[in-house]
Amino acid sequence: MIKKIIVSFCLLLSLVSFAQGTSSPYSFYGIGDVRFKGTVENRSMAGLSIIPDSIHLNLQNPAQYASLKYISFAVAGTFSANRLSNDTQTEKAQRTTLDYLALGIPNKKVSIAFGLMPYSSVGYRINSLSADGNTLNQYTGVGGINKVFFGVGYKLTKKINIGIDAQYNFGRIETDNSLAVNGLQNGSNEQNVSNAGGLNFKTGITYNTKISKKITLYTAATFSPQANMRFKNQRLIYTQSISGVVVDYIDVPVENTHMKLPTKYSLGFGFGEMRKWAVGTEVLFQNHSGFGNRYNDINTVNYVNATKVTIGGYYIPSVKNFSKYFSKVVYRAGFRYENTGLLINDQKIKDAAVTFGFGMPLKGTFSNINLGCELGSRGTAKAGLIREDYANISIGLSLNDRWFQRRKYD
Repeated sequence: MIKKIIVSFCLLLSLVSFAQGTSSPYSFYGIGDVRFKGTVENRSMAGLSIIPDSIHLNLQNPAQYASLKYISFAVAGTFSANRLSNDTQTEKAQRTTLDYLALGIPNKKVSIAFGLMPYSSVGYRINSLSADGNTLNQYTGVGGINKVFFGVGYKLTKKINIGIDAQYNFGRIETDNSLAVNGLQNGSNEQNVSNAGGLNFKTGITYNTKISKKITLYTAATFSPQANMRFKNQRLIYTQSISGVVVDYIDVPVENTHMKLPTKYSLGFGFGEMRKWAVGTEVLFQNHSGFGNRYNDINTVNYVNATKVTIGGYYIPSVKNFSKYFSKVVYRAGFRYENTGLLINDQKIKDAAVTFGFGMPLKGTFSNINLGCELGSRGTAKAGLIREDYANISIGLSLNDRWFQRRKYD
């Protein structure tokens, strides 16, 4: 088991640099499209993260690491199908990406977790033709920010867990703007490249208590203070022939910039019967009004404080029924509504989705495969903007085992 985990971890680590991907035009702003919204298990419940789990890593609240009873290796990927539309046309796009890989190790009251995930992605291609058909503008962007993290969860009492994550963000974002005019031999291009780096932290706490013989009350909270991300910027302006040959270029000096990642905090509560069912709700607040862009000369967007509301839960027909496989399957569902904090052309960019999924145990083990689906819509076709309708299908693998177990017999 240990060898399988190490081999899988090394293999996926070598692939993560190719795993970033999005097709959202809104990824032009800030640090791109923030992709990580929880593990497949949590995303299937619309991102709900307040329910403790002994065999799944909860990467949204570090206090939940202390709920683990087994070594847990988690990895997942997502296939996304998007439909982008405005007042006049519709386009479709597809992406397949790696979501995260992480390892959690419990040991009595203290548990640790570490891993790597794409944090945000930039990926768009937009063509804009003038009304007379003589001028073509093309906007493209690629890249994104990765996150490597290390966290500790501690079981303070039987009812209270606390935890903290240290996260280092790094990556490269490249955007290109090109202009071609009918009748001119060469087109003009502006290329901007930003190399990012920065450290941030997240703290968490959970409190779970019995309110009846069978029913447990779940409460949880997280807090991430404002953090600084540094960008080393480069800008190149050049002319290019139709065949793609660079004719002339100018290296334009631009300042290195800093971006303030917003303060975030979440509050949630729910209730349920352990290993049978649970429902809950969670609210996330982000102080987005102090957010910015990679370049100081981008002034076409404003930021407002962001909020996200989640409602979700799960149901297991009978975890003790060993004769019927589907009675042990975990059925999950949820609904999410989010004000992203983006304000473009006086239009708030909102995001709403319904989610559902299944947790399928692997026979004879504590491991399982988790499937999740997210159907949603973001943005608006008003005011010259673009509406995104998306379907995300995710698959995650959770491998679990015991490492620190005393032998009963020599």
